[in-house]
Amino acid sequence: MITEIGIVAGDIWHYLDQHGEVLLSDLVRGIDKHRDNVLMSLGWLAREGHVILQKMDNNEYRVSLRKNG
Repeated sequence: MITEIGIVAGDIWHYLDQHGEVLLSDLVRGIDKHRDNVLMSLGWLAREGHVILQKMDNNEYRVSLRKNG
C-alpha cells in the first residue's frame, strides 16, 4: 500500500506541475486513480510540505504545488 501511495503522490505532483492550481474533484478525475488513494497520497504530500490545500466556501478544496523560491 505504501508503494501505491508513493506512486499516486508522484502522479499528483506531475499533474499539478502541468496544470497549476486545481480543484480536488478535478485532480481526482485528472489522474484517474481511486479517490481514497488520491486522498492518502495528497495527505502525504501535504505533510511533507509539497502541496497547499485551501478550503473554499462550497466545501471544495483547491490544491497547488508549494513552489520554493
